[in-house]
Amino acid sequence: MVTKPRQPNIVFNFERLAALNYCTVLPYLTRRPPRVERTMSKLEGKVAIFEWDEERTLVVPASQRALSQQVLRTDVAGMPLEWIDYREAARLYHMEQVAYSAGSLLYRLFGGTNARSGQRTCVAVNSIIATIGHSHNPGNLRGDYTPPLNNQTLFRRDGQICMYCGMRFAVSQLSRDHIRPFSQGGGDTWTNVVAACRRCNNAKASRTPEQAKMQLIAVPFTPTYAEYIYLKGRRVLADQMEYLRAHFPRTSPLHARLQRWHA
Repeated sequence: MVTKPRQPNIVFNFERLAALNYCTVLPYLTRRPPRVERTMSKLEGKVAIFEWDEERTLVVPASQRALSQQVLRTDVAGMPLEWIDYREAARLYHMEQVAYSAGSLLYRLFGGTNARSGQRTCVAVNSIIATIGHSHNPGNLRGDYTPPLNNQTLFRRDGQICMYCGMRFAVSQLSRDHIRPFSQGGGDTWTNVVAACRRCNNAKASRTPEQAKMQLIAVPFTPTYAEYIYLKGRRVLADQMEYLRAHFPRTSPLHARLQRWHA
């Protein structure tokens, strides 16, 4: 059994969290600790009561969720770098590596009280933060950078739409189809794979679309680094999405796809 690291005692500013959408599951709280139960008794009747699902996972109501919302980290020049959680954001603020912030306020993290001033430490974390130091952005170092290929980002690139029948499916019902099969010299590359439902994938089998008399509805492409950062994101906020879209190539197919998906 893997022991989860102890989580920091963080106080929520619930009024600042009301603008966030949907409810969030915090998977690191796998059991109901006594500290959380005491917190619930204090909050009961004032803000809301936390609920627990069948897997004993804490489910936070929409108006109170925050800590699972990812923060978009960029370099000083504004180039997107990666998604970070609240722990990494707090560390960057503590190390004074945050040059500036943008976007909306996600949450405030409260720490201890200064013995001399009597003031309590408070870190306000925005949805986008720019940091100093080495960028760790491989997209800046190599013009021919190719992001790693995995099903999560592939299915998001194709909008969870089967590239043969044009129907949208849940992730569990999609598969990775190789346009030119391995048996015919095809590779496992971004430009040779598409999302396909299991029915279409089975119908195509080890053939090319021409051989199977099946037509692709869109041309596969290799994402740039900024596009890959977007595809990796979970619950990307509107301001984060607009920021990332500004770094997409003008000819990126994601512009039209995002406009169509969010219409």
